[in-house]
Amino acid sequence: MNVLQCIQCLSRFSPYPPKSRCEKCGSLLDYTYDFEQLKDVVLPEPFTFWKFKPYLPEVRNVVTLGEGGTPLPKAERLAKEIGLRNLYLKDETRNPTNSFRDRCAALMVSNALDYGHDSVVCASNGNMGASMAAYCAKSGLTCNIIVPKMVDVGKLAQMMIYDAIIEEYGETVDESNVRAESMAKETGWYQATAEFNPLTIEAEKTISFEVVEQFGIPDCFIVSMGSGGTIYSLWKGFKDLQALKKIDRIPKMIGVQAYGCAPIVEAAMKNESTPVDVCNPYTHALGIFVRNPVNGENALRAIKSSGGVGVTVQDSEIFTAEQEIARLEGIFAEPSSSATIAALKKLVNQGAVDGDESVVCLITGSGLKATDVLQELAKKRKTAGVGLELSTKEKILRILRREDTYGYDLWKKIGKTMTRAAIYQHLNDLSRRGAVTSYQKEGRKYFRITERGRRALVAMDELKTLL
Repeated sequence: MNVLQCIQCLSRFSPYPPKSRCEKCGSLLDYTYDFEQLKDVVLPEPFTFWKFKPYLPEVRNVVTLGEGGTPLPKAERLAKEIGLRNLYLKDETRNPTNSFRDRCAALMVSNALDYGHDSVVCASNGNMGASMAAYCAKSGLTCNIIVPKMVDVGKLAQMMIYDAIIEEYGETVDESNVRAESMAKETGWYQATAEFNPLTIEAEKTISFEVVEQFGIPDCFIVSMGSGGTIYSLWKGFKDLQALKKIDRIPKMIGVQAYGCAPIVEAAMKNESTPVDVCNPYTHALGIFVRNPVNGENALRAIKSSGGVGVTVQDSEIFTAEQEIARLEGIFAEPSSSATIAALKKLVNQGAVDGDESVVCLITGSGLKATDVLQELAKKRKTAGVGLELSTKEKILRILRREDTYGYDLWKKIGKTMTRAAIYQHLNDLSRRGAVTSYQKEGRKYFRITERGRRALVAMDELKTLL
C-alpha cells in the first residue's frame, strides 16, 4: 500500500493520479510505503527494471522496451589515473534509448495507460523527451514534447524519429516546464514532465536497488544535478532499502553541477536549505542546465543528511573527463554525466575522497546524443602541431607523476602513437628544462618527475579551467 505524502506538512493523498504539489501547503509530494508489508516480498529473478515492481507504486499495464538491469563495471584504468582503488560506473547508456530516463518513461507510460490517457505532454531538454517519445510510440500514445531553444541535436533526432509532436518554447527548460504545466491543465493530457510527476523519483530509485545487488553499499555515490531530482531519487532508494532492513547505512551523496549554473551546489556550500538564484547561467552540459531546480531542496536534503558535498566543475573539465572515460573505459558518456568524473578527480586531489573509498559514478546517458564533444574533437584536429607536442610532454609528466618508469614503458603507455626516438627526444627536452630527472636501475635508465615538473602540471590544469 502506498500514498502520496507532503514532505513538509505530511498531509496524505491518493497515489493516483500522480501530482507533484500538496493541495494544503504547496510543497512537493512523495510516495511513501508500508515497509512492514514489503519486508517479506520475494523479488523475481530477471535483473530488469520491473524486478522491483513490488517496491513501486502499483501499475496494471507494464510497458517495457527492456530497460534497467544496466551494468556496473569496475573502472580499473580510470581509477588508476585518478588515484582510487575501487571506482564503478553505473552505465545507464545501455538502456533502450541510451539514458536513465527510460526507467521513468516505462513507469509513467504504464500509468498513463492504466488511467485511459491517449496523449501525454512532457517538457524536456533532451533525455526525458527522447525516452517518452519512444515508449509512447511503443504504446500508441500521442507524445507532445516542449523543448527549449537549446537542446542536444541527437536527442531531438530521437524525438523526431519516434514521431513525437515537438514545440519549441523558451530559452531554457525552466520556461518549457511552465508551458507543459499549463498545457496539461488546459487539455487534460497526462503530465509526463519529470519535475511534475513523482513517479520520476520512484522510477530512478531503482538504480540504487540495482547497485546494492551488484556491488553492495559504496562509500560515495556521485551524481550530476540539474533539477536535483536524480540525486534525491537515488538517496530515496537507499532510504527505502534501509527501511526494508536490506542495508544498514547510506553512502555519501555527492552532487555535481557546472560552474556556470550551480544553484544547488552554491546553496550547499553556504549551508542554505534552498537553491540560490544564479545570474546569467550557462553551460555546454545541457542535461544539467537548469536555473530553477524544482527538486533543489530535496537534493540539498539528500546531500546534507548523507554527509555528502556539492561540487562545481568547469565545462573544460567536463570535456576532458568525457574523453578520459571513453579512452580508458570504452564508455561514451554525455557531458552532464561526465561531470561526475571531473568532480571525482577534484575531490581526490583535495583529499576529500580517500583513495581506499569505494565510489560509484552515475553515467546517465550516451555522448552520441550530444554534439558538443564532436565539435570540440573537430577543433582539436585542426590545431595539431605545437599543441600535439605539448600534449605528449604533458602525458609523459602525468605518467611520471604516478610512478617512475623507463622510455620503452612510456612509449607503450602513451599508445605507441610515435617512434621511441620521439619519446626520448621529449624526455631530453623535459630534462633540459628541469621537469624530469633520471637514474639507473636494473640496467635501465629510469625517469622521475621533479618538483618543477609537478608545478608545470598544476599550471596546465589551471590554464584548462580558463579555456
